[in-house]
Amino acid sequence: MPPKRTRRKAERRNRPRADARLSMRVEKSHEGETGHFVTESQNISASGVYCTSTHYLPPLSKVALTIVLPKLPGGRAAKDLVKCEGIVVRCEPVARKGEKRYELACMFSGLAEKRGAMLDDYVAWRNLQALRAAANGTRATRRPAARTRPKAAKKKTTARRRVAR
Repeated sequence: MPPKRTRRKAERRNRPRADARLSMRVEKSHEGETGHFVTESQNISASGVYCTSTHYLPPLSKVALTIVLPKLPGGRAAKDLVKCEGIVVRCEPVARKGEKRYELACMFSGLAEKRGAMLDDYVAWRNLQALRAAANGTRATRRPAARTRPKAAKKKTTARRRVAR
């Protein structure tokens, strides 16, 4: 039996996207109800964000988004908050054991040019990090490697523990 030929769909996105777990706050105002929840993004671009949510938000509803962007090496001095309005594009249920979860996709609306440029810079940096990690055969992390003691210091500590026993 010949292998199935799969046809690749044309990419519809006009902005590059990066896998990134960023802390974010979603404020909703739906049918007179207001509220907010904190979640973590799964991927982001300068045109929108994808995350999981414990709340259902109807498509085409407006939300206020606050995303925490980390400091880029050689760039800004501290973390930046990107605040903007978004429109829910998709909110689909996810089957998980005993918990309600939704896949939530929002596009940014009214994003200031400066904030869009910051997001573009972050996405480019994040994708470069992923490429470097793939070239080295490691996984890209979002945080710098944890500080460790030199091997010589570890050996001395281990030797001291053996003597103490």
